[in-house]
Amino acid sequence: MVIRLKNVTKTYGEKNTQVVALNHVNLTIGKGEFAAVIGKSGSGKSTLLNMITGIDQPTSGTVEILGKNIHRFRRSRLAKWRGKNIGIVFQFFQLMPTLTALENIMLPMDFCRTYTRQKQMERAFELLQQVGMADAARKFPAELSGGEQQRVAIARALANDPPIIVADEPTGSLDSKTADQIIFLFEQLAARGKTVVIVTHDHTLADRADRLITVVDGKVTGSSLSAKRKKLRQKESISR
Repeated sequence: MVIRLKNVTKTYGEKNTQVVALNHVNLTIGKGEFAAVIGKSGSGKSTLLNMITGIDQPTSGTVEILGKNIHRFRRSRLAKWRGKNIGIVFQFFQLMPTLTALENIMLPMDFCRTYTRQKQMERAFELLQQVGMADAARKFPAELSGGEQQRVAIARALANDPPIIVADEPTGSLDSKTADQIIFLFEQLAARGKTVVIVTHDHTLADRADRLITVVDGKVTGSSLSAKRKKLRQKESISR
């Protein structure tokens, strides 16, 4: 399995004011799987992503990513390892305001020392083309709309060609046409063997994933095939 959480609990605060964000979560996600994490606001969805990416530490339990217990890594090693293996699309973009769109995408490649400088520029421009933002290569984040910044953030997450893509509300700032393009991109990435995990309130996006993971009050209460996968299975059974 690419992602494996074993009995993961995350709490915040002291005993008298303790909040349980995740409660004994067990979860596995395989290679090439496109999984959508759904649930109400405050249910623990984003905390779950933070466990997978190593941004936050579990209070108890283990998180294994690509066979490694990432929370045993030192902070500097984890940052480099994450940069090469996990592409993260943050809910509020987190683009560097003093860098152009092209430079923002080059940043993770420079941090992990992947590719030559020329190759970094070429790859960054190719990724901008993939998300329909080639014309904005020299623009700064402040010159872009929220939806445009989101697309640049998605391109940045793909910079080092990581095996895992994690996204928090990746279509939240996009119009329906652009959202459809981004969903299609996620589908293509999964088809190429990348593991894609998204948190979303977008039912259209969730239904096009392979699997729905439902989180309620910090617990994974369900894991089921999406509407798309159910239809595919029905077609396969009919063709037999």
